[in-house]
Order: sequence, then structure tokens, then C-alpha cells
Amino acid sequence: MAKQSAILSVVISLLAHPLAASAQQPDAAEIVRGAIDHWRGTSSYSEMTMIIHRPDWQRTMSMRGWTEGDKRTLVRVTEPQKDRGNGTLMIDNTMWTYSPKVNRVIKIPSSMMSQSWMGSDFSNKDISRSDDIVDQYEHNLIGTTEAGGHVTYEIQSVPHEDAAVVWGKEVLTVRDDYVLIGHEFYDQDGMLVKKLTSLEIGEMGGRSVAIRQRMGKVDEPDEWTEVRIDAIEYGVELNDNVFTQSNLRNPRN
Repeated sequence: MAKQSAILSVVISLLAHPLAASAQQPDAAEIVRGAIDHWRGTSSYSEMTMIIHRPDWQRTMSMRGWTEGDKRTLVRVTEPQKDRGNGTLMIDNTMWTYSPKVNRVIKIPSSMMSQSWMGSDFSNKDISRSDDIVDQYEHNLIGTTEAGGHVTYEIQSVPHEDAAVVWGKEVLTVRDDYVLIGHEFYDQDGMLVKKLTSLEIGEMGGRSVAIRQRMGKVDEPDEWTEVRIDAIEYGVELNDNVFTQSNLRNPRN
């Protein structure tokens, strides 16, 4: 009976941590892909709070977000009143923004994808959470650690020579249940410019997720942006009109 109990414990452990169960040295690209898929799911709906912090002021916004697969994202501001209705739509590698103040849907050129999103420390590219990093980078596992019952993988991602990207390299830290622990961004000279850190991890939407993350520039520690997930659902049914410019301008969801 004791032997059966021990075997059962091992099986449960492996099911809980699929990466650790898969192999001694899992493929780095698969870990990166798994982290993106884990966060987005096949589809999702979320409610979020974003705090933009500066030394002399702080701004808070409430948002709603929808994703489908790894190519379609819609984020809309709900509070405060003066920002309500501002939205961002991403389909494949094309992004549009809408502001009720100017009542225009504006296409964001690829040259501006690295620019700040809504004045935050996140870029337009960061918000899209696209899978470009999987295909346009070479991934190498550079370290593993064990803590809190989890194995954590450190992956260095270097863009291919012909990749149209800003960063010289990125380093991701991913837990064995595909939760992203950290994401560092380095310039072409190998200097760390900014980093995303998961400050709190919890159960939400039926899985472990980073429910509080902070993005900030390394040389400006008093300036940062924090995103808190207030609620999230995965595997939701979404209408065909959700990811359209018409819905971006005139919300029906």
C-alpha cells in the first residue's frame, strides 16, 4: 500500500508540472511557446488594473481584454472616465488604436511598435503578447533552478540576423508550469534596458498565472508600470465581431 501511495504521489507531481515531467533537458523554444500559450490560452477574457508610477505622480486605469489564439488581441480602457473607450486591436502583426476624443481608428506602423503603450512602460509590442519571439529568435537553455516545489528555466533568446526586432537579446525565466517569472530586454550592445517581473502568482481561471507584474527601465527604478489581473477566464466563446475595427470604435462587448 505504501508503494502504491508513493507511485501515486509521483504521478500527481508530474501532472502538476508538465515541463519537469517531459524530459531532463526540455527544448528551450518549446518552453517559450508554452509560456505564451499558457498565458493566452485558446481564448481568454480578462479584467485588469494598470498603475503607471512616476516619482511625482501616479495614474491608474481599469481595462478589459480579449484574446483568441496567438494572433488576435483587444484591450479596452474602462476607467477613469476621461480615458474610457480608448482601445487597442491586434490582428496578426497589425495594430490599431482608437481614441474617442479624436474618434479615429489609427493603424500603428511597424516602426512604432516599440513605442510606449498609453504612456506606460509597456510597449505596443509588449501588449500584443505575440508569438514572434518563438520564430524570429534562437533559444538556448542557460540555467535551471529549483525552489518552492518548481523547476525554473532561464532561456536566452537571440534574434536571427534577418529578424526585424529592436532587442539584441531577451532572457526569459519560466517555471515548469509555464508561468512567466521574468523577462529581460537587452540592447544591441548587450546592456540590460528593461525587465518584466512577476510579483505575485496565484490560481485564477483554473490555472496558475502571474496576477501581478511590473515593467520598468533598469536605469530609472522610480518609474514603473504594474499590471494586476483582477479576473480572467479561459476557453471563452467569442463572437466573430470582437476582433474588428468596428467593435474597436463602437464597443458591443
